[in-house]
Amino acid sequence: MSWLGILVAIIAAWLAIKVLGFVLKLALWGVVLLGLYWFAAPYLGLPVPF
Repeated sequence: MSWLGILVAIIAAWLAIKVLGFVLKLALWGVVLLGLYWFAAPYLGLPVPF
């Protein structure tokens, strides 16, 4: 494997970790917002999701 291939593999792994971190952070925010809606919906007169 050439040095260029190794460099591309390292950059691709680093970008994959960054993207996975962003997706995980986005999913956790979705869980937080869903939890807030779950608790606030009955008090605000909104339909409960489940």
